[in-house]
Amino acid sequence: MDKSGLTRRDVLKMAGAGAGSFLMPSVLRPCLAKPGKRRREVRFGICADVHKDVIHDADRRLKIFIDTMNKQKVDFIVQLGDFCRPYPANLEFLTIWKQFTGPGYHVLGNHDTDGGFTREQTLEFWGAKKKYYSFDSGGLHFVVLDGNDVKKENRAPGYPRFVGAEQLDWLKADLESADNFTFLFSHQSLENDQSIENNAEVRAAMENANKAAGFQKVVTSFSGHHHIDFVKTITDIHYIQINSMSYKWVGEKYRRARFSPEIEKAHRWVSYTVPYKDPLFAVVTLTSDGILKIDGAKSQFIPPMPSELGYPSDSLDPAEDENDAVRISDRELFFAAAQ
Repeated sequence: MDKSGLTRRDVLKMAGAGAGSFLMPSVLRPCLAKPGKRRREVRFGICADVHKDVIHDADRRLKIFIDTMNKQKVDFIVQLGDFCRPYPANLEFLTIWKQFTGPGYHVLGNHDTDGGFTREQTLEFWGAKKKYYSFDSGGLHFVVLDGNDVKKENRAPGYPRFVGAEQLDWLKADLESADNFTFLFSHQSLENDQSIENNAEVRAAMENANKAAGFQKVVTSFSGHHHIDFVKTITDIHYIQINSMSYKWVGEKYRRARFSPEIEKAHRWVSYTVPYKDPLFAVVTLTSDGILKIDGAKSQFIPPMPSELGYPSDSLDPAEDENDAVRISDRELFFAAAQ
């Protein structure tokens, strides 16, 4: 849910302005990398921006995700923020998440502390211990960042979107100590200035880790926040935005009541959105021969469509169908030479 007024077109233009960018391809060129100590294939489920406190059927959406991940027996699951606030009424929603039979990892989003909560209160409610941390699975390394630190001077208006000095120092040390391919998760993205303010500084830490290692140690950064399906490659690191599980935010000017008066009253923000009919999420497979495969999903808007509300098109492709925005694309990206 983005109240900054940024459209999907704005984000894509900003993110795609630099050299070496790729907008929504299915296959990207391989990175120059050498394999580390690979042990086995790793598969995980990923979702973003469920927004329990906005969408009326968040429980249904999350249950479909959890049931699918249990059926597919993925190694772990991760949600990329804007999940739920620590209200007692959200305990049942959280119980659904905990029905996954393996590890589940949380990323803090900017809306997870709405209502005056602290990050610590939200983490305690979720059963998560740290704002930023790392873990290993199948011989691969994974890093979770918290993009909600407060910039002390000359900060941008709106929600905090910064990686503080203490966290940045921790990241550099963590990347230095990692001895295998590494994948990052954050709520706000790292490839444009409308997300994490010191994104260039964080990217430099990732790129320097690769230079020092002599191979493509840091492979990919996953994020949510903007509710779009997008990828860009900068210095051989892939930056992937995972679309919202639930909706496109259109704001007050284009609000429309779609549901019963009871639902609209209980969920005051849902009329500011154009919900997706089906939940969006993906399974990411990291193969032993260095392929990052994303099995995504596609749905449709629940009418009226954004164009029917007069919402300006933010597609960069005039031939693109409006419902093409309701997707997480299938992709294959390469991060190591085949064995």
